[in-house]
Amino acid sequence: MNFKNTITAVLFFVAVLIAQSAYSQANYADTKVDDLTDAQIKQMIQRAESVGYSDAQLEQMAAAQGMKPGEVQKLRDRVDKIRKTTGDVAVKPGMDVSTDRQSDTTTNKITKNTKTPTSKKQADIFSEFKPKIFGAELFANSNISFEPNLRMATPKSYVIGPDDELLIDLSGDNEASYKLKVNPEGIITLQFVGPVAVGGLSIEQAISKVKAKMSGTYPALKSGRTALSINLGNIRSIKITILGEIVKPGSYTLSSLSTVFNALNASGGPNANGSFRKIQVIRGNKVVSTIDVYDFLLNGIQKNNIRLQDQDVINIPVYQSRVEMSGEVKRPALFEVLSNESLEDVIRFAGGFSDKAYTAQVKVLQNTNKERKISDVSAEKFATYGPLNGDKYIVESILDRFENRVEIAGAIFRPGQYELDKGLTLKGLISKADGIREDAFLNRGYISRLNPDNSLALISFDLNKVLNGTEADVLLFREDKVTISSIFDLRDEYKVSIQGEVRAPGIFDYADNMRLEDVIQMAGGFKEGATPNRIEISRRIKNSDAMSASALTAEVFNVSVDPNLKIVDTDFVLKPFDVVSIRSAEGYQIQKQVKVEGEVLYPGTYTIMQKNERISDVIKRAGGLTQTAYPDGASLKRPGAEKANPNDKNAINNKEEDDKKFLSLKRAQEVGTKDTAKAEVEEKLIQSDLVGIDLTQILKKPQSRYDLIVEDGDIVRVPRQLQIVKVTGEVLNPNGIVYLPSKNFKQYINGAGGYTAYAHKKGAYIKYANGSVEAARKFLFFNNYPKVKPGAEIMVPKKAERERMTAQSWIGLGTAIASMGAIIVSLLR
Repeated sequence: MNFKNTITAVLFFVAVLIAQSAYSQANYADTKVDDLTDAQIKQMIQRAESVGYSDAQLEQMAAAQGMKPGEVQKLRDRVDKIRKTTGDVAVKPGMDVSTDRQSDTTTNKITKNTKTPTSKKQADIFSEFKPKIFGAELFANSNISFEPNLRMATPKSYVIGPDDELLIDLSGDNEASYKLKVNPEGIITLQFVGPVAVGGLSIEQAISKVKAKMSGTYPALKSGRTALSINLGNIRSIKITILGEIVKPGSYTLSSLSTVFNALNASGGPNANGSFRKIQVIRGNKVVSTIDVYDFLLNGIQKNNIRLQDQDVINIPVYQSRVEMSGEVKRPALFEVLSNESLEDVIRFAGGFSDKAYTAQVKVLQNTNKERKISDVSAEKFATYGPLNGDKYIVESILDRFENRVEIAGAIFRPGQYELDKGLTLKGLISKADGIREDAFLNRGYISRLNPDNSLALISFDLNKVLNGTEADVLLFREDKVTISSIFDLRDEYKVSIQGEVRAPGIFDYADNMRLEDVIQMAGGFKEGATPNRIEISRRIKNSDAMSASALTAEVFNVSVDPNLKIVDTDFVLKPFDVVSIRSAEGYQIQKQVKVEGEVLYPGTYTIMQKNERISDVIKRAGGLTQTAYPDGASLKRPGAEKANPNDKNAINNKEEDDKKFLSLKRAQEVGTKDTAKAEVEEKLIQSDLVGIDLTQILKKPQSRYDLIVEDGDIVRVPRQLQIVKVTGEVLNPNGIVYLPSKNFKQYINGAGGYTAYAHKKGAYIKYANGSVEAARKFLFFNNYPKVKPGAEIMVPKKAERERMTAQSWIGLGTAIASMGAIIVSLLR
């Protein structure tokens, strides 16, 4: 391990120790990996991957949380098994693939770029190891508040106490309002009435008492002509004490309208050992209410949630029995059960079974005085089975198989899966599937059947005989799959093809009694220039003599049809896989054209009138050359007929010529042409279609070998007198130089500043205006440079790059020389 990995490892373990001290309450020393379901393990893996932790980091954090080494090993095995089952890779983000994975320790898997695990992330990842206590999130959730509503009407049952502010209103014959505060003795003083003791009375009782006291002063209260109402103004505060297994025990100051749930919310609710089923409210040393939080969690009913009074005590006792429900239930968690409740109640607490649950029985893991045991509880015992403290109930998923399924596929009207009725036979299943299709293969079908050991068996039957009743019907079993093939599945797809002078050549589906005229019509009919005579049809040979050297490979027919595709009695009937070829008419030619540009009297496009028409003929038709024409610079551009006229059926593909140009470019690059004029020069080398001609010689001797026959798409260019010579490539100052007959090749190079240090002098060449190219030749020790003409371009390529010798190359060369020297010395001896 290098220094960088060591530092990374140290930082990682420091982070783990910090996280461990910060979350010392999350101790997984008692965690049993065998008790975890695959779903829990998968969720833990997904959470680790979401924060970028590798499997090695996952194991290290588990060990840091107090998990025993044996359980860590089991965790590693479970993770590997799940990855193999799901097809996932074992190396995850943050894992160094170069680090060997050892299996004898849990802390030797150090990875590069190890992220420091925060306490929150660590707790999130391992949250699946500790099952959640049902109801614990109720009072820990900050989004749920049980604060009393201070704006509601005064409850009639509210008990008045010191520091309460009472609003007393008279209306009717007498109108008056009083705002009185209850003194520490529980007394208020009314004007014209005197003191009235209301402490300890409910609002309803206080109204009766005050009304009786005020009747002497206000007689209309007795007759009902004056009404009295009492409401609370400022609400007093009360002090309560919360004891026992509570998250934050102590004394709390709350509103006098607060209930037990308000107090539990303020204190964080029961802790890990607290009871949710027997929360006691003690008033005057007597238990005045016992609250079961499950009534609220399951049904939304706040049963026995009484309003608190000053000096009340809330006691959270230790739970008596707690069980765990896991697997295929809707709400897996830890549940507290009472002595009179059964397994059926626990299942109800868990929200019931999921849609994939195996409900016939539930597995129970129990703790005895010495060891653990497992038992199965059948469905009929759910209502009578009494849960014990520490029980873990595992609800498994149903099997991924069908008890009464059969399947039929192939040439039937409704393929698919069907119910296996008692005594269902092959014929009955076909009837369920609405019968066989017309294209069904009647000679044979087969049934794929599972043997008792789940190996595959194949049962064949004659479908025609089974349907006719001449052969015994086949009784079907669970998971049988019946396959009835189509006749089209058992043969090649029948096609015919047509090519040549038709408007839409291609491949068409074969049909019985298909005629030659039919397929011609499918192909869009004849093109102009097609001949209906000598149509060739090639047909496959099935019984050829394989031992004969002159054996036929295809049967060919020559047929003539009506040009208008009229139906006649002698139509040619096609067979599958026939190939129809339509030829063009004899002597049919489309117009071919050449273009004359530049210094001629009548430049433009000219149609070729004869097959042997030459350049001199075209120049003559164009009126000849002008006075300013430069015939030595005339060029012929021949892109090819397939480029000039892509629709020409007589065009010949010149792909081979393009390949030759490409190879020429490669050869030029190998000798130093590479990078001379960058990508533009390479593109010009490949795309150049110029043919070097000597127009002066052509016009002097027409019909000679210099006078080429023109082709479709040719472009003849006759430039004006050229006066510039270009010098490009590896020279110090590439530019154009005025042509002088007295200057030679090297003088033009010098006019461009001379060669650069990277110039490939031997590879210099000249490109003339007519497109021809000539390179320098060497005679003995002298370079013979080509003649420079007006409009020429001198190109100096770059030297080929050479790879420098590395230290290893020098060592290898020295070793080879030493070995060769040793061999020579041994031979001389």
